[in-house]
Amino acid sequence: MISCTDFIPAYSEGFKFLEMTGGRKEVEKFWSYLSEIYLKDTLGELVSRDGLAGCYAYWSHSLNEEAADFTMILDEIKSEFIIDMHKCPSKGMLNEIKHIEPYPSYCEHCPALYAPVVEKCGYKFEYDLSLCHKANCYLRIKTDK
Repeated sequence: MISCTDFIPAYSEGFKFLEMTGGRKEVEKFWSYLSEIYLKDTLGELVSRDGLAGCYAYWSHSLNEEAADFTMILDEIKSEFIIDMHKCPSKGMLNEIKHIEPYPSYCEHCPALYAPVVEKCGYKFEYDLSLCHKANCYLRIKTDK
């Protein structure tokens, strides 16, 4: 079986192709499509049913499957869920590949995919991609109050 990480360079190249042929709006349209057709039935169902604990369940599985280096916090008192990504395997792999230039906005696919799903469930999605060039990022999902 091919692991999900084997597809990372293809995703990056696909994003570049979409932008080259249809502009940034085409890339965003694709991300929106993926969010709607794929994540509503996985992340969306978990968050609708279990709230922030659904976020924890979803990312516990996916980030461990990808062998990410991260800290994840579910703080029910503060009503927030945090992922502090120390080393994203996707961006880390793209940074190490010498024969392709990664899509410059590669990391922006994460908030584009996940924010609409959790926001439909009544949560606020915050993220910091300022260190994504180093394969680090930060996201927080909290009650929208």
